[in-house]
Amino acid sequence: MRTRLFRAGALLATLALIIGACGPATTPSTAASTPAGSAPASQSAAPAGVVDIRWYCCLGTGENPEQLPVEQAVVDAFNASHPNIKLKFEVVTYDAARDALATQIASGNGPDIVGPVGVGGGVAFNDQWLDLSPLIEQTGYDITQYDPGAVDFYKVGDVQNALPFAIYPSMSWYKADLFEEAGLNPPPHKYGEKYKMPDGTEKEWNYDTIKEIGLKLTVDASGKDATEAGFDPKTIVQYGFDPYRDLLPGTGATFGAGSLMAADGKTAEIPPAWADAWKYWYDGMWNSHFIMTGPVNESEEFGAGSYPFFSGRLAMSTNFLWTTYGVAGAGTDWDLAAMPSHNGVVTAPLNADTFRILKDTKHPAEAFEVLTYLLGEGSEDLLGIYGGMPARPEDQDAFFEKLDQAKDDTGAIKFPQGVDWQVAKDSVQYADNPNFEAFVPKYLETLDVLTKYETKWVGTAGLNLDTEIEALKKELQALWDG
Repeated sequence: MRTRLFRAGALLATLALIIGACGPATTPSTAASTPAGSAPASQSAAPAGVVDIRWYCCLGTGENPEQLPVEQAVVDAFNASHPNIKLKFEVVTYDAARDALATQIASGNGPDIVGPVGVGGGVAFNDQWLDLSPLIEQTGYDITQYDPGAVDFYKVGDVQNALPFAIYPSMSWYKADLFEEAGLNPPPHKYGEKYKMPDGTEKEWNYDTIKEIGLKLTVDASGKDATEAGFDPKTIVQYGFDPYRDLLPGTGATFGAGSLMAADGKTAEIPPAWADAWKYWYDGMWNSHFIMTGPVNESEEFGAGSYPFFSGRLAMSTNFLWTTYGVAGAGTDWDLAAMPSHNGVVTAPLNADTFRILKDTKHPAEAFEVLTYLLGEGSEDLLGIYGGMPARPEDQDAFFEKLDQAKDDTGAIKFPQGVDWQVAKDSVQYADNPNFEAFVPKYLETLDVLTKYETKWVGTAGLNLDTEIEALKKELQALWDG
């Protein structure tokens, strides 16, 4: 899994990996390859009187080898307890999932349930989701088990197109041993606390402070940090900081909530906080050298394009709770801290996954029965493999207790004991609103434009970011006007 964000790009695929509920789902060798626009032929029809419901994955997470057996077990448990419904699980690899789903919908052969899918993935198929409001009313489904804000998060006007499932607040991730080696105190865990410098002075926990200590945490092959004379930026072996970098709006949102779309719904604009974030990021890569460039991020030494914090060579990063999927690679000395502020305001961008029902399903009642199972009885196991904090508040403490006891393939405890998971819960109150993945005109084409500029910025030194940002805005406006 590279990212939980629904990204655009040249992802046209002709084949999808389909894993049927009637067969093993543990390895690709047991799966049948099927044209993306059709249902898997290997899946037998349900007996007379039994309704087939297709669960389509993966617009977000869900395709990793360690996740598939758990997902299949949830399917098997549902089928064993619901003789009137046969749930079938289909896995289309992440890179092909968008195009395969679009093909299925266009051919009139769409699935019933899609998920887990994040905000971006939901917006990409914005007009395809079933309004759940009538089913909620008809079945008496209890939405008071969620915070009202979490329910409203999935409302578009009066349409309830989804219900809460998993939330992924963002926070700071840091390696305590690298801070100790540099003679630095760890970052503050509680929001509102200041950072204590080695000389005893206290500073606001903001991005200026991040840069100041990030330079000291950036080390070259000779052991010099980025504040010392003779430091060589061409031989860096350890970086001080890296921001969330999957897509430009997400990077921008760490400095403040905003949208590329003005209030009139048709004018492109760049939120000032986003421009600040992008210029900070660019300077850190190419001038100050405490943030890794694109080529470094893609190198084997720093994670080969995965999240660089996993390499163990990055002292500090801002990212989402789903970072747990690979953070074991960072060692046993990492912990969580508060998100820094910008201009006195803290923003902790939020990712959220859920399951959605397509509006063209032929069996809405049965699909809703499956949906509520995935959100209910099946949620504990699914949340565990997705790394998502339950949207249901009463389940959150148990989730983190279980996460503490998670084991790797060897049976060893996966994460360091004593991780301050409270930071994740505290970060939710600082979620970005509007969310950085919210709808903008020509959504998928917009993502392509953003990806083009991101790729240029992380790979090219000497750019004038003010000029680049203005060019980005003009290109978006031209796209939306076209």
